[in-house]
Amino acid sequence: MQSALALPSAVSLSTGSLTWSLLGLLFAAVPVLAWARTARTRKVGTAVGAVLAVAGGLLVAVQHGWVTGIPRADAHLLLGVTAPLVIWCGVRWERARRGPASEEWERRRSRSAGVLGAYVGLTVIGSLVAFLLAGGADVPPKGAVPALPPGLVALAEDTSCGSSSCARTMTVGSRDGLTNAEIIRALDRPAGWTCRANGWLLDRRKLCVNVAEANGKVQLNVSLSDLV
Repeated sequence: MQSALALPSAVSLSTGSLTWSLLGLLFAAVPVLAWARTARTRKVGTAVGAVLAVAGGLLVAVQHGWVTGIPRADAHLLLGVTAPLVIWCGVRWERARRGPASEEWERRRSRSAGVLGAYVGLTVIGSLVAFLLAGGADVPPKGAVPALPPGLVALAEDTSCGSSSCARTMTVGSRDGLTNAEIIRALDRPAGWTCRANGWLLDRRKLCVNVAEANGKVQLNVSLSDLV
């Protein structure tokens, strides 16, 4: 009975993931499609199209976690803002090479401009929503915990939340019988807490890391606080 109940939930989760993947692909493809409807020369069209395709491919890689270290919300914002600028540069480049476009091409460009305008508008709205949703404290992801040097191991890991921040705490041990002082030196972290923004543009919460000895054990602490 439990397996039967779990099956619809798994199907729903898979469908949701597929939907978001398709929407992500569409977001990455819109600038390429808009440029394909706008370009009128082979050389400029290929060059600008290649730039847009590479940028879209990078976004898809970020969406699926194939490229790490780039916040997803920031990646969408950067593509949503820069792709129309790349297309505008391509239009100016073509005009410099071929002169003014025909009326038919101008109509096609106007339609593409309308699509890109909606594209930028949705990007800005989505970025604003992402900024507002990223204002609260949250448990830091496992990827935020610094990698352990060779010879050190994670003995335990715990998470906790307070009024304005959440933390992930890893208890660190040694395969080679190092003392706590030697483990702390091997971790090679600055004294006290070191902090940075959790994202690049949209997520400005503080992500902080420190190493401390508590209850006779070495702990690697990572905290993520709210904006306030």
